[in-house]
Amino acid sequence: MNTRRNVLKTALCTLAATAALHAGAAPLVINTDTSDVAVKAAFDAAVDGFKAENPDVQVKVNRFDHDAYKTAIRNFLTADAPDVVNWYPGHKMEPFVRAKLFEDVSDLWAKGNLDAKLKSAAPALTLDGKKWGIPYTYYQWGLYYRKDLFAKFGIEPPKTWQALLDACAKLKANGITPLVIGTKEPWTNLAWFDYLDLRVNGFPFHMALTSGKVPMTDPRVKAVFDRWDQLTKPGYFLANHASYTWQEAAASLAQGKGAMYLMGNFVVAPMKQAGLGPDKLGFMPFPTIDPAVPRAEEAPIESIHIPANARNKADARRFLAYMARADVQARYGERTEELAVNQDAPPPSDPYLKAGAALLANAQGLSQFFDRDAAPELTQAAMDGFERYMLKPDSRGEVLDRLEQVRQRVYK
Repeated sequence: MNTRRNVLKTALCTLAATAALHAGAAPLVINTDTSDVAVKAAFDAAVDGFKAENPDVQVKVNRFDHDAYKTAIRNFLTADAPDVVNWYPGHKMEPFVRAKLFEDVSDLWAKGNLDAKLKSAAPALTLDGKKWGIPYTYYQWGLYYRKDLFAKFGIEPPKTWQALLDACAKLKANGITPLVIGTKEPWTNLAWFDYLDLRVNGFPFHMALTSGKVPMTDPRVKAVFDRWDQLTKPGYFLANHASYTWQEAAASLAQGKGAMYLMGNFVVAPMKQAGLGPDKLGFMPFPTIDPAVPRAEEAPIESIHIPANARNKADARRFLAYMARADVQARYGERTEELAVNQDAPPPSDPYLKAGAALLANAQGLSQFFDRDAAPELTQAAMDGFERYMLKPDSRGEVLDRLEQVRQRVYK
């Protein structure tokens, strides 16, 4: 009896000591810009799941809108750092790594065998041979197209550049806008430049270009515009596209007035709302231009990081390890209609995500999108310049000269 009492007493003392320890423990503070409705719900659900599995951890989430966050993160990483932050891999991550504001989390990658499980996004989180965050979701870009229009005019989804040009010519001849785009917010032009460059020159060149290591007047960049000319000069893009946001332009696809839209998977939601299901709306990869160039894709990645000045790095590491898990990422993707990065996650049932998962799994490189791969000043100049080119294709020489001036100033 005394032995049982002693065991019980010891257990109660241990519980009391643990409770006392965590009662005074610092909370896990997470700063995030997951403010859009679906993304907010998904992130909050992930946090709730973490708290359920780790009842000893208090979690405080500070949420910012997207634009405010871009400024705020530069301030709070140095002044009053939280324990976990949302950010982006690649070029966007590098300045914070160079400034010693992000924590090296290579230990988490090694412990969880994450180089294999998060293989497709691993290069984007690697700098100087170390890992600086955890990627937890991404989504594909590609050409969404009207299956019914293709069938009506006897068009197969183009796999080559010439097939795309032939399809555009046939659609335009039949009164259909071949390529939908809305450039009132000119970031949409960046996708066309990115994909053309990835298909003409390849992933390593594109990364070198966006990081300022190649002149914008290089003949290889001019070769990209040679291909772009084959779409702009015949008038294959939506007329008056500068008057439409990407959402407003999507109406042309929904109404069957336009046939193809180069866009991220987030375009599927408004198409579903407009009544377009898999019977009418298809997805295809951006066509091959040079068969000798390994295929790379656009796939913006969301990642989480531990600030170097965080107070509660132990619990922050627990949260990053949790967000790296296949089951957690799969549930997140179900809520946001995005893809889990973890290759152990069950395949999605949504046909567009299923196609996207296959596309990205076979990619030889993943571009983050021009505005994440390039410096902000060069990005702004590119958006302005590409918009001018789209409206006046003969201005391409002036546009590239201007971009080169900006590149030289930014990347001294």
